[in-house]
Amino acid sequence: MLASVDVRFRDRYLISMPLFHVGALNPMVCCIYRGATIVMLRHFDAKRIWAVFRDEQVTITLAVAAMLNFMLPTYRPELRESLRLRWIMSGAAPVPPSLIESYARLGFEVHQVYGLTETGGPACVISPDEALSHIGSTGKAFFHTDVRIVDQQGADAGPGVPGEVLVRGRHIMAGYWNRPEATAETITDGWLHTGDIAVRDADGFIYIQDRIKDMIISGGENVYPAEIEDVLLTHPGIADVAVLGMPSAKWGESPVAVVVRSDPGLDEAAVLAHCSGKLARFKLPKRAVFTDVIPRTSTGKALKRLLREQFPLDALE
Repeated sequence: MLASVDVRFRDRYLISMPLFHVGALNPMVCCIYRGATIVMLRHFDAKRIWAVFRDEQVTITLAVAAMLNFMLPTYRPELRESLRLRWIMSGAAPVPPSLIESYARLGFEVHQVYGLTETGGPACVISPDEALSHIGSTGKAFFHTDVRIVDQQGADAGPGVPGEVLVRGRHIMAGYWNRPEATAETITDGWLHTGDIAVRDADGFIYIQDRIKDMIISGGENVYPAEIEDVLLTHPGIADVAVLGMPSAKWGESPVAVVVRSDPGLDEAAVLAHCSGKLARFKLPKRAVFTDVIPRTSTGKALKRLLREQFPLDALE
């Protein structure tokens, strides 16, 4: 970790993730080893977080994409001169490039990291000098870590071709506790199959797209909800969103957007119109429904199973 991540002696690292999660445990060990101070919050509070950054002179922290989204409206420009924040690391789910750009305009770097509990944390991370030149990328493999992108036949996917992420290293888990069959399915020839889809560009930078199980197949085309969610989050009237695949008699599956409004006047037509021209036609959501909150795990991942139960509907076409 410390060979790949910019953690310095006497840094001050704010941990607001739950302590059972690798996103809190791993930085804690790294900070102790490096000689950095750990500042801990009992729970994440978007309204209080900027004051904590200021009062505790926080230099680095980790916040998942949902947390970054909630923090943005509570930022006050007059705080900027009193903050020492050097970077914010973000993982657990792909960070929308529009969100990274929003923080860049405020003067804060967001560094995407990619990893899993099964890897003890490390898989890929973007370096500080490449975070803004390759917005949306989770960078390259950590030191002492190997990463491949493979197609359905297990062959290495070419540049720009989506495939599953495989990770190898001495930090990979031995296996799932008392689940030998699941272990055998997940680890083959020393490679951990992550279940995540990514593409690698010609320069070797990796871009996480989505979970395989969340991918929508519409008319034979692969549609990644995270790409649609990124577009929708650029609408000023949308506070939060999750995109699901719903059954479609015509296409097999079609995208449906579940939206949390920040503008009470926002309607379905406006949501769908916002996507027009920004996405290929087969990626356009066919419906938009509204809810008060997107249910999420303690690490910020949308609980799409609960949303499918809440909205048991078919797409219009």
